[in-house]
Amino acid sequence: MNERRTPAGAMALGGVLAALAIVVMCLGGMIPVATYVCPVICMLILRVVLRMCGARVAWAWYGAVSLLGLLLGPDKEAAAVFLFLGYYPILKPRMDGTKLPWLWKGLLFNAAILALYWILMHLMGMEALVEEFSEMGTVMCLVLLALGNVVFFMLDRLLGMQFRRKKK
Repeated sequence: MNERRTPAGAMALGGVLAALAIVVMCLGGMIPVATYVCPVICMLILRVVLRMCGARVAWAWYGAVSLLGLLLGPDKEAAAVFLFLGYYPILKPRMDGTKLPWLWKGLLFNAAILALYWILMHLMGMEALVEEFSEMGTVMCLVLLALGNVVFFMLDRLLGMQFRRKKK
């Protein structure tokens, strides 16, 4: 089989995987926990796009999926999570080469999540989030943020794994 990748082939693969990601984002509105699961699945798909098609196609893919997720997805919070964190698989290789990569990754995640929820609650007026976080209280919000950090670093570890085919 021909292993050469053409620009047209990369774009076609990116388009098919973008359609898959949009379906995942649209199906995410059915299950409450999918608000956080669907963006993670889309980030894993982005990892495939990055590896198979390169960074330029991956950035275009991220932009297309972010925009279509916001327009078509029933769960706007999930689409916003992907918008604010979906680019991470593209930045990860660069961040791994820095000193104290775990510190920069943690700062990126926490800044993105705090900015996301501030924008959703204060600028976009998502009253359901305001009520939900006020009912939870400060301690539970901090616990939720800590658990988000744990899941983010587990995702980081998963994105760092190399999946290779065995040669016959």
